[in-house]
Amino acid sequence: MKTHFLIFFGMLQLIATAQQKLTLEECYVAVEKEYPLSKQSALLEEKTNSEIKVLEKEKLPKLALNAQATYQSDVIEFPFQLPNVNIESPNKDQYRATIDANQLIYNGGIISANTKLKSASLATKQQSIAVQLYTLKNRINQNYFGVLLLQEQAQLLQSKKKQLQARLDEIKIGVKYGAVLPASEQVLQAELLKLEQQQSQINNDKKKALNNLSLLISKEISDSTMLENPTLSFDLKNTSERPELMLFELQENQLETSKEVISKSNFPKISGFAQLGYGNPGLNMLDNSFQEFYMAGLKLNWTLFDWGTVHEKKRIVDISKDLISTEKEAFLLNTQIQLKDAESDIEKYVEMLQKDGEIITLREDILKTTTSQLQHGAITSSEYIIELNNLYEAKIDQQLHNIQLAFTKANYKVIAADFN
Repeated sequence: MKTHFLIFFGMLQLIATAQQKLTLEECYVAVEKEYPLSKQSALLEEKTNSEIKVLEKEKLPKLALNAQATYQSDVIEFPFQLPNVNIESPNKDQYRATIDANQLIYNGGIISANTKLKSASLATKQQSIAVQLYTLKNRINQNYFGVLLLQEQAQLLQSKKKQLQARLDEIKIGVKYGAVLPASEQVLQAELLKLEQQQSQINNDKKKALNNLSLLISKEISDSTMLENPTLSFDLKNTSERPELMLFELQENQLETSKEVISKSNFPKISGFAQLGYGNPGLNMLDNSFQEFYMAGLKLNWTLFDWGTVHEKKRIVDISKDLISTEKEAFLLNTQIQLKDAESDIEKYVEMLQKDGEIITLREDILKTTTSQLQHGAITSSEYIIELNNLYEAKIDQQLHNIQLAFTKANYKVIAADFN
């Protein structure tokens, strides 16, 4: 009983493996989640958060311990003596230890402006990653539809093989009873061997293509996996929602935010300071002994004239924004050209598929007649194989055009960023 259960369970696993399917949408999702570049977005956010924390800590008081011991070659001396007053010169060896505290009071909002700039820079970098991940959809399309074409060709070859095997079985009977020459059987056998070669080549090519797709989406794909032929709608688009457009917008926003930082770089900065120390001498240079001392006050720093540096920096930012605008215009123009090209290709493949259907119908009628002639010995196996090949070449052309149509529609959707 246990053995039967294990056999049954194993058969279920084999069936599940054999029926494994993969869709184009699953590949899109997988490449965005699993591609190594996708991990950078979270790392950039973590890095920016740490940088913002560093900026915010500029608002906190700073404490520093300073100590020094010096020996100098000369000290101040008084050239005269006052009656009843003994003034000692300072020692040549002097010692001082202080605790210094500094507190930023006002800096014109430069820290807040830099924080905004960090956030704007993060958004730009993350969107840049999104753009790079989005471009991978083109590679997904190439690999996915390449596998799909090989998959369809393999099915057609299998169908052709069955039909050829049926004719071979009929010919063998004729050869057995002397109604057909043995050469006819040998011709069909040679053609079957040729089909097996083609099947082997297609299987190897499919395995390589699946391996490339597997590496791209970081997901194991077995040789038995069936890729579904997607049903893609086609709607003409006059606008695009590509992530590149959002990137251009974020780049402009980052530059505008940097102008705010530039403007505030020359604002006045006010800070408070305090110093507590112990040394010889202290603040009283005439007291030649170790003393405690302290000092407190305010400090103002204000650049009143910068020779037009701020103005030039803003001008550089404005030029950079103009450069981004021209890049955006070029991108939109190229996108429109690509959409028009894709539209023309879609129309071309639709027309070709209509003709393919008519050609296949005619070829099937011809093959029926040829099959009947072969069965009655009116033609040779070689003549039959010619018509059989003609039919399946037409079917392969139809499958090729069908895959090319789906591939072009998928590319159109990527160009237009239309995934509804």
